[in-house]
Amino acid sequence: MKILRFEDLAAWRAAREMTRQAFRASDVQGLDADLFLRRQLRRAATSAMANIAEGFQSGSDREFARFLRIARRSATEVQSHLYVASDRGCIKKEVFDAIYQKCEDTKNLIGGFLRYLKTPRKPGVGPSNVKT
Repeated sequence: MKILRFEDLAAWRAAREMTRQAFRASDVQGLDADLFLRRQLRRAATSAMANIAEGFQSGSDREFARFLRIARRSATEVQSHLYVASDRGCIKKEVFDAIYQKCEDTKNLIGGFLRYLKTPRKPGVGPSNVKT
């Protein structure tokens, strides 16, 4: 499959779903009282998604990889915020598990793409050449 837009990236689609789940989970009543945690959870999830998209347009594989590493760290930050929300009794175990797993899926896809970007390719092949 040829990647023409950031929306074509499996890692971005996974980050989008992670973000959806994080926003839904942060709408619970317990997080209404902790606006800082709610904001941090949402911001970290959105950051993962946005950094993948921004990196796609960065112009070089090296710069793209930098944005992907930031996105992966943001997904890890979501996981950390999930623990705080769980410890405070704001989210149920099933919700925690589902979002945590989606973060893992997102990080794995980002990691795979990072490995791909490190692989030597023939000129004219790869993400750097589909960006206009």
